[in-house]
Amino acid sequence: MEIIQGILIIALSVWMVWDQQGLVVTTWFPIMVALFAGIIMGDMTTAMVIGGTFQLMALGVANIGGSSVPNWGLAALVGIYVAIRTTNNIEEAKAVALAVGVPVGMLGIQLDVLAKILNTYVTHAAQSAANKMNFKKMNRILWLGPVIFGLSTAVPTALCVIFGDRIVNLILNFVPEWFTDGLSIAGGMLPVVGIALLLQVMPVKKYLTMLLIGFVLAAYLNLPILGVSIVGFALAYYFFTTEMKKSTPGVATEVGTVDEGDDFDE
Repeated sequence: MEIIQGILIIALSVWMVWDQQGLVVTTWFPIMVALFAGIIMGDMTTAMVIGGTFQLMALGVANIGGSSVPNWGLAALVGIYVAIRTTNNIEEAKAVALAVGVPVGMLGIQLDVLAKILNTYVTHAAQSAANKMNFKKMNRILWLGPVIFGLSTAVPTALCVIFGDRIVNLILNFVPEWFTDGLSIAGGMLPVVGIALLLQVMPVKKYLTMLLIGFVLAAYLNLPILGVSIVGFALAYYFFTTEMKKSTPGVATEVGTVDEGDDFDE
């Protein structure tokens, strides 16, 4: 039974990252991951308590523009597995899950950045095959993308299932600092690239004034994101109502007005 549970937990970690990257069927939030982990492990109460704890840690954290953030879904999954395996007390389970899950979640940042870097080579190879009209080869190459992302969560999960939390701390202590620093720099650059890509498809020229207002509020006045959102909503509402007032008289003129000299046959 333990072997089956371990295999299912590893499979869930792979599905979680695939779902995050595009399908979004079950979502990768810790509380949702905890639901399925609890079913697998047969202890729903402990799983949901741990999942709720990690969900609170994940609130307000999002990988906007391709940025890499702690993988709290993976942290919850591994924490639930190890905690249920090692203790029957909920309070002790929370402590064990946090002790194991937090290092895994932080390790997830580095693995996510590494997976994205490797997938750039996959994309270029697929593009090269497409340029040569070799679409079968292109499709075969593109399958490497999901495999790489799946391994980024399956490998740490499998190591924790087999060796426990000791292997995670061992990896973090063994990896040289220059390597993790390099991944951190790459992770810091990804949001810039993501925002630049978003700006290409947004009507920036039309709403440049609003974009500059939001930038000043966030960068120079240090207004929280909620405040910036409220200001943005106010500007959007004002723009919408103004445009509606402009368009309403024109519609009435076209549809509802008739020249006095027009005659209609009965």
